[in-house]
Amino acid sequence: MPKLEKEFLERIEKHKGVIFKISKMYMDNFDDQKDLFQEITFQVWKAYPTFEGRSAFSTWLYRIALNTAIVFLKSEKKRSFIQNSSIEDFNIKNDDYNDGEEHKLKKMYEAINKLNAIDKALVFYYLEDFTGKEIAEQLGISEVNARVKLNRAKQKLKELINH
Repeated sequence: MPKLEKEFLERIEKHKGVIFKISKMYMDNFDDQKDLFQEITFQVWKAYPTFEGRSAFSTWLYRIALNTAIVFLKSEKKRSFIQNSSIEDFNIKNDDYNDGEEHKLKKMYEAINKLNAIDKALVFYYLEDFTGKEIAEQLGISEVNARVKLNRAKQKLKELINH
């Protein structure tokens, strides 16, 4: 196996939890989540040769994964572009998505799925403990704008969970 491919697979395996979370936040059913996982992995692989290490791999991955999820959500074509790998290569099981989650967590994901794509991204970053500054950098907006949008997204999420 070529060095670049081996390095990529190791990094994806290490950070697959990020991709799981994004897939679950943007897609309602398990099959769509698997499709999105594959699409994100493909887009990351396609861009991997350009990764220069100026930021952490996880930061770079977040940006590509969220952008891919937003485009994927808007796209009517939900098909996988990975031809030489399958979802099983990443040890994804239905249990990874439903690992004994409590009712509250399920309710939260259902509410998140009702948010628009940008609000989902904001909530994801918030749940991953990104600062307002980091969120702004990831989304390419001002820090003040990021905090305002995040507060609005959290408020929408609270309303959805309470109803």
